[in-house]
Amino acid sequence: MSKTTAAPAEFEPEFIAGLKTIFEEKIVFNQVLGLQVVSLRPERVVARIDMRPELVGHYAYNRLHGGVISAGLDAMGGLAVMAAIGARHMDEAPAQRLLRFAKLGTIDLRIDYLRPGIGSHFELRAEVLRLGSRVASTRMEFFGPDGQLMSAGAAAYIVS
Repeated sequence: MSKTTAAPAEFEPEFIAGLKTIFEEKIVFNQVLGLQVVSLRPERVVARIDMRPELVGHYAYNRLHGGVISAGLDAMGGLAVMAAIGARHMDEAPAQRLLRFAKLGTIDLRIDYLRPGIGSHFELRAEVLRLGSRVASTRMEFFGPDGQLMSAGAAAYIVS
């Protein structure tokens, strides 16, 4: 006997627009990083950062600063948790679900830098491994313009 799993629900345009506004405009540090949401699905989120001079480390010209990579991956883990919480509460109106993110915060973060952050733009992906009632665990990835994995991360977030 095979077990079937229901496909994750699709988000309403109102929820997607609201979450993008929170992530790209209301979180000022994400504005500084230039994080732009590319895809927002319950099971995975994707964003992009374009290389800009102010994101480069002072000691390494044309290399994205490791702090930018870390902050970007942390933000993506948080966005993945927001999407997972939004998917968990699809019975609520989109505006009501958007109010659930006020207490979200990072409690643990690990980043593995695999290659230098060289390129014109970068893609960041994140997914939730487990969404509990108080803590969520995530996995994040940072790719160069050629699709090569440059950094990977894991994090835990408080969701109460």
